[in-house]
Amino acid sequence: MCGRFALSMTGDALAQLFEAAPANDLPPLPNYNICPTTQIHVVYRESDEATGQRRLVPMRWGFIPRWYKSPSDGPLLINARAETLAEKPAFREACRMRRCLIPADGFYEWFRPEGGEKLPWYIQPAGQGPMVFAGIWQDWEQDGERLSTCAMVTTEATGRMAEIHHRIPVILQPEHWGKWLGEEGHGAARLMKPADDETLRFHRVGKAVNSNRASGPDLIEEIDA
Repeated sequence: MCGRFALSMTGDALAQLFEAAPANDLPPLPNYNICPTTQIHVVYRESDEATGQRRLVPMRWGFIPRWYKSPSDGPLLINARAETLAEKPAFREACRMRRCLIPADGFYEWFRPEGGEKLPWYIQPAGQGPMVFAGIWQDWEQDGERLSTCAMVTTEATGRMAEIHHRIPVILQPEHWGKWLGEEGHGAARLMKPADDETLRFHRVGKAVNSNRASGPDLIEEIDA
């Protein structure tokens, strides 16, 4: 799973990168410790076939199924497994109709050596540009409370990533953003595969990130493994 990530680009830079119209209430950036249930930056495509405009908006990281009576009525769904995405009642409609992009600089994952404590790693792109996760989204409303919510799609890890954790977010290259958003016909399911080792960089970071109250760019600084 992925439970924490970082993003430092400005909202204007993100809007330009994705050619998306930005909302006025985007979360503040940079943020080097983005946690579940907070508002994150999400790109989706409007369903209106006439315009099909991309939008950059804030969404709650934590997908809420329509039948939840409150945001905490069931498990916190920050990740959705690629292997069952099209089948799970909570996700199958969003999988078909409401896919989104979640930009990041990189994400954190924790590895526990045998008999030891969990140690945080930071995983980021090997080259230039942001890391963009495949996501799904859904609006939820009950008793006058309305939230736009999302989850990150994950798949089975391979290579170096599998040595740290058995799951990895589905990472989309720029040439695949339109396909995932439904702008280029069918075939999005073929994008749900792990990233190749050569596209990623891995390094150990300090345990300060273990706290969801920690902040600042020092969280992503490399330490000796």
